[in-house]
Amino acid sequence: MQTGPMPRYRELIRLGELNPDPEQRAAVEKLQLLHMRLQGYDPSEGKQVQRGWFGWVKGSPQKVITLTGLYLYGGVGRGKSMLMDLFFENAPVRPRRRVHFHAFMQEVQAGIHIARESNVRDPIINVADEVAEGATLLCFDEFQVTDIADAMILGRLFEALFDRGVVIVATSNRPPDDLYKDGLNRQVFLPFIDLLKARVDVHELDSSTDYRQGREEGDRVYFCPSNAVARAEMDSAWRRETGGATGVPMTISIHGRKVVIPQTSDICGRASFSDLCEQPLGPADYLAIADQFDVFFLDDIPVLPWSRNNEAKRFVTLIDTFYEARIRFFCSAEAEPENLYTEGTGAFEFARTASRLAEMQSTEWLQG
Repeated sequence: MQTGPMPRYRELIRLGELNPDPEQRAAVEKLQLLHMRLQGYDPSEGKQVQRGWFGWVKGSPQKVITLTGLYLYGGVGRGKSMLMDLFFENAPVRPRRRVHFHAFMQEVQAGIHIARESNVRDPIINVADEVAEGATLLCFDEFQVTDIADAMILGRLFEALFDRGVVIVATSNRPPDDLYKDGLNRQVFLPFIDLLKARVDVHELDSSTDYRQGREEGDRVYFCPSNAVARAEMDSAWRRETGGATGVPMTISIHGRKVVIPQTSDICGRASFSDLCEQPLGPADYLAIADQFDVFFLDDIPVLPWSRNNEAKRFVTLIDTFYEARIRFFCSAEAEPENLYTEGTGAFEFARTASRLAEMQSTEWLQG
């Protein structure tokens, strides 16, 4: 076993960069098996696949067109994304792509819109053709479905991708049966869940350890509670990061919309929670902001009651986007991350956001 995620995982343990974890190892074994099956895989020809490791199982190999992918789910901070990255680094297939699911669906929606304007007969199939051409292996981080527009197209989109031989690997906090839970018209979404479970191997990473918690803290970047003292500390951090610059407003244009960042200086941006999460912004807007800045300051994050679910969802998307872009993030907040949003329809997903906010305060994160 010379290549794949398992040798790399063992090496990281030997170097002391990871601690042995039997639950992680079980997930790596699944990824290693898929790595081996992907060797020589061509979606236009299919592949002869043995059931067991190294082809040791007796009997004739099975001819498949699309290899079964993997859906890895579990609690926040268990290492799902890290393990998928180990797999993706040396996956023996081209072309391949790793993308955050929010960003992917934003691209899909934009592609469907363009296809409709061009009078394409079937926009979803047109987008599926483009995706399949660009990725035989498609790895999704943070697979979740909260938007009804996404929910309504996923079934036909993924059916078309599977038909074209695309192999899907995904990480998620939820098992497939809980996707789009309590969503509007969820019964229309249920066939997609059945399709997904039929085309990916579902594996729970049930580690008891949240590896994002307890990391060595770096310089303070999270100021709580949000009061005059926190404001002064945020101002001081801003001056330190910008070399004393006051900053000027910047307007970012996204698909004809304009988003104003009140205070910017070179790679640093600053706005309030109200500016970014109380306005009708979405993933494309947050991606554009993350593309513009390496350091971002967000003032006055409130405690969010159940009645502010929309604001909470936008904040989750914002933090997910900044996390994926590895933005250095400074903020002031009314409470510690785990106490910002504890009830409401998005409370389950917010546990991941709280965990990410904790990780973004660590020395490892700040040193990049």
